[in-house]
Amino acid sequence: MIIGYTTGVFDMFHIGHLNILRRAKEQCDYLIVGVSTDELVQNDKHKSPVIPYNERAAIVEAIRYVDKVVPQEDKNKFGAWEKYRFNTMFVGSDWKGTPQWEGFEKQFAPVGVKIVYLQHTDGISSTLLTDFIKNKLG
Repeated sequence: MIIGYTTGVFDMFHIGHLNILRRAKEQCDYLIVGVSTDELVQNDKHKSPVIPYNERAAIVEAIRYVDKVVPQEDKNKFGAWEKYRFNTMFVGSDWKGTPQWEGFEKQFAPVGVKIVYLQHTDGISSTLLTDFIKNKLG
């Protein structure tokens, strides 16, 4: 059985989010999705999400490609593996070749976790949506 794992903020849910979840589920039997907590977003991105955690988690949980939603309280992917024992981790292709993800590849190789880079949906992001709304309201 292939157990997949992916994470995201999923703030202002858009087609890029749906594409990642759909593409991940196409390659695994059971998909676990870590949704970043409000505290993690604040500490990591130095901004608060537009949609609070419990609502973002409920939205992701309602997606038919998702089997389980868990809180992502930190960026310790190996710690998540220790909890959920996934064997494939999915991430957007925009992260491929970055020092952070090359480090994850090395960290996960000894335990047999495969990292799959899924095609990034160009032209859309939560930041673009937020900026668009700010410009329309401003």
